[in-house]
Amino acid sequence: MTAPAAALTRAEITAWRNALFVIFALCGLGIASWMARTPAIKDALGVSTAEMGILVLFIAIGSILGLLASSHLIALIGTRRLMAWCLGLGPLGLIVAGFGVTLETSGFWVVAGGLGFFGAALSTADVAMNLSGAVNERMLGRTVMPVYHAFFSLGTMLGAGVGALCELLSVPIPAQATVVSVIIIAAGALSVRATQREDVADVPDDDAPPSSWRDRLSIWRDGRTLLIGVLVLGMALAEGSANDWLALTMVEGHGMERASGALVFGLFVTAMTVGRLAGVAVLDRFGRVPVLRASAALAALGLVLVIFVPVVWVAVVGVALWGLGSALGFPTGMSAAADDPRTAAARVSAVATIGYLAFLAGPLTIGFLGEQFGLLRALLFVLVLVIAAGLASPAAREPRSIR
Repeated sequence: MTAPAAALTRAEITAWRNALFVIFALCGLGIASWMARTPAIKDALGVSTAEMGILVLFIAIGSILGLLASSHLIALIGTRRLMAWCLGLGPLGLIVAGFGVTLETSGFWVVAGGLGFFGAALSTADVAMNLSGAVNERMLGRTVMPVYHAFFSLGTMLGAGVGALCELLSVPIPAQATVVSVIIIAAGALSVRATQREDVADVPDDDAPPSSWRDRLSIWRDGRTLLIGVLVLGMALAEGSANDWLALTMVEGHGMERASGALVFGLFVTAMTVGRLAGVAVLDRFGRVPVLRASAALAALGLVLVIFVPVVWVAVVGVALWGLGSALGFPTGMSAAADDPRTAAARVSAVATIGYLAFLAGPLTIGFLGEQFGLLRALLFVLVLVIAAGLASPAAREPRSIR
C-alpha cells in the first residue's frame, strides 16, 4: 500500500524522483538504440526511404492510440501500475521488430507491427511518467521536469552509443534488440516500485480531477490546451525528426559513413541533454516564455545550417544547435500542462497527443518529401513547425502563484 501524502518522508519523495530518472532514461534507451541502426535496418529490409517512413509511421500510430487511451487508463489503474505494465510488455514489441528484420518475405510487416506495439506502450508510459513527475516536482517544491527529460536524453545518448557500437561490431539487430529490451524490463520493474501514486498531492475534494471520460475529453475545448499543444508539436517534431532521420540524413545528405552518422545522432542527443540539465537554472531565472522563444530560434538556426550549408563540419555545428534548441520545449510544455492539479492528467494527455502528431505526420511527410527532394530539403517541414512553436510559447506562461 502506498503511503498517503502526509506520511511521505523527504527520503521517499527523493527516491520517487530518482526512480523516475531511471524510467525516463529507459524509454530513451529503447527508442534511440533502434533508431541509431536505421541505415542497417533499411539495407537489411531492402526498402526505400519512403518505406522507412512508413515503418516509423507505425511507431507513431501506436503512440497516438496509446496517448488517446492514457488518461482513461490512468483514471482506471493509476500511474504506477500503468508504468509497470508498459515497461514490462512494451519492449516485447522491440524484440519482435528486431527478429522481423531477418525475415525475407513478411519481415517488413512484422517489424511494423512490433514497432507499433512498442510505440503504444512507450507513449502511454510517457503520459504516466510525466504526470508522476509533475506531482513529484510539486512535492519537491522546485523545477525538476527538464532534468527528468535530460535523463530521457541520457538514455538516448546511451542508446545511440549502443547502436553505433553494434554497427561497428556488426552485432545482429535481433541480438541488440533483445538485450536492450531485457534491460528495460528488469530495470523498469525495480524502478516503478519506488514511485508513488499521482494522488498523493492531496488535491482538495472540490478540486477533484474529472471523473468521467466526457469530463476528461472536455479539456480539448480549452484554448490554452491547444496552444501548448502547438508548442509541444513543433518542439516534439524537432526532437523526433532527429531521432527518426538524422543518422540517415547525415549519411545520404552529407556523405558520411554509417557509423559516423550514428555518432552525429549521438551529438544531437548529447546537446539535448546538456540543454535540459542547464535548463533548470535558465527557466528559474528567466521564465518559460523567453526561454522557449530563444530555444525555438536556436533550433531554427541549427536546422538552417544542416539544410543549406554543404560543409560537413558546419552541418555538425548545426546539429549541436538544433539539439540545444530542442531541449526544453517538450518538458516545459508538460510542466505547463500540469500547472492545474485538477486537470493535470487530462491536459497532459491532450497536449502529449497533439505533440505526438509530430510522430504521426512527421515520419510519413519527411519520408515522402525525402523521396522526392532529398532528406535535407524535407527538414524544411520541421523548420516551419519550430517557428510555429516559438510563436505559441506565451501559452506556457507560469501561473501568477509561481511567477
